[in-house]
Amino acid sequence: MKVYNIYLAIFVMLFTMSVEAPTLHAQSMNKKYRTVNVSRIINAPADRVWEAMVLDYGEISNFAPSIYTSNYERGSLKGEEGAERKCEFNKKGSRWTHERIMDLDNENMVMRNRVIDANKFPLDIDNSQAFYRVQDNGDGTSTASYEFQFRAKPALMGFMMQGRFKKLLGETLIGLEHYVTTGEVVNATTGNWKEIKKKYTS
Repeated sequence: MKVYNIYLAIFVMLFTMSVEAPTLHAQSMNKKYRTVNVSRIINAPADRVWEAMVLDYGEISNFAPSIYTSNYERGSLKGEEGAERKCEFNKKGSRWTHERIMDLDNENMVMRNRVIDANKFPLDIDNSQAFYRVQDNGDGTSTASYEFQFRAKPALMGFMMQGRFKKLLGETLIGLEHYVTTGEVVNATTGNWKEIKKKYTS
């Protein structure tokens, strides 16, 4: 337990380090990166899940337990190629990500998302991206998934961050399921996450 707490303390310390990334710098993905995959079967039609997960891009705080607020940026109004959003991960608004939809395939329900700027996130932004996917299961249900390809900064923290990101993304899919099936919002401010998590993981 003591060793675990030491690793947790190191992670928190690095997680609060400021990462300044130039927004005009082209993404390379040419360095070695780690991949996290999470998926969840949701008892809702694929179109509805895709709408909440991608088309309502700036409203991710409707279902993400780790996010305090999310807003569209630079005139974006909906989830489409080039749309941008800002997500805040603490009450002060000092830990945040600024993201952009890089590619969008509505027919096959696949989207590529990129963090283009961030504060207090230990990510190599030029070597990190995520794919959002929704699959119609043909029985009224759908499978939603995240594939997150990332490189830590510093890189040596990649192993610890991999587990942390897997947990956060998995919880976001639980929040997504709850939101699309009940209409109830769940985020870091709503105070209902513990009960919701217990309901879907018990």
